[in-house]
Amino acid sequence: MPFTAKTNIKLHYEIQGEGNRIIYISGTGGDLRVKPNLLDGPLPKSNQVLAFDQRGLGQSEKPETNYTMLEYADDAAQLMAELSWESADVIGVSFGGMVALNMAVHYPNKINKLVLCCTSPGGREQASYPLHELPESLSDVDRICQMMSINDLRRDADWQNENPAQVQEIIRITMNMRPADHQTDEFKAGARRQLLARSQHDVVDLLTDIKIPTLICAGKYDGMAPARNQEIMHELMPSSELVWFEGGHLFLIQDKAAWPTIIEFLDSE
Repeated sequence: MPFTAKTNIKLHYEIQGEGNRIIYISGTGGDLRVKPNLLDGPLPKSNQVLAFDQRGLGQSEKPETNYTMLEYADDAAQLMAELSWESADVIGVSFGGMVALNMAVHYPNKINKLVLCCTSPGGREQASYPLHELPESLSDVDRICQMMSINDLRRDADWQNENPAQVQEIIRITMNMRPADHQTDEFKAGARRQLLARSQHDVVDLLTDIKIPTLICAGKYDGMAPARNQEIMHELMPSSELVWFEGGHLFLIQDKAAWPTIIEFLDSE
């Protein structure tokens, strides 16, 4: 499996497909060993897609230091440089969208087109749900149930009480998808450092400087990246368009129109 060799940190990455170059930046806790993932979907069928485990996660290195949003952006930019990718389209999902926004601020010449999915610009007013404030003592099941209601506002406590079979199935699928080492202290420390970096994310005052053609994709029932956050990005980013989809934070799975819309945007002149 390929790892970076020349960057400041050892990152695990995978490349699939041929054609237009796209770098995909995953969300909180992203791990390419969790299947199916983006590389199993429609995007690599007509594009060359680069995906990677971010620092502290998956099979990438997990430095025992505090992480910053700029470091995450640096990691992506340095990975592109190592692979001799001068520029590419960038798709950032959730936390990956925050990283992509930091790339757009610090490395605008590396991005041809930008796709932001279920993300937020940060700061005090436009932050995503504060995951770093969730108690570490929560059991796996309680955490999954709480995340269920945050990810999709329709799946609140009342819905969960009325739909126990669906809740149990979501819990089963979520638990079965996790690699075994997600329970190790090393993984938990890396994941925690990601959340703390996420809590410092703030590019609100820099959004007007991002002139890259941008598609902002949002779920109508997303409690993680609230609707107002999407509207603020669209209002302040001069070359952006905003499209709403049926679903919550996971609208890329919930709405079959999501990926065709993204691919059409990337293919357009």
